Amino acid sequence: MEKLESDELFHLIGLNIKYYRKLYNLKKGKMTQEKLAELADVSTALIGNLESEKIHQGISIYTLWKISKVLEVPIENFFDDSNFEDRILNA
Repeated sequence: MEKLESDELFHLIGLNIKYYRKLYNLKKGKMTQEKLAELADVSTALIGNLESEKIHQGISIYTLWKISKVLEVPIENFFDDSNFEDRILNA
């Protein structure tokens, strides 16, 4: 993994949140941004900002951990930049 700037890191995390939320939709049932926000006890705006390609929203480790628990994904998956191009196309 190459060195990432903070904006690139936030973009990667947001892209992975979006990817795993949509994957959850396929495997377990509908998970909207609103539902994810509710279950993780964060604002819908935060989830929307994280998933946006135009906004580089920071996030605390605790909040990321809560999102990982809701989506049933190991927290380290949000930092995974392998198959980045495929995830962009599928997000």
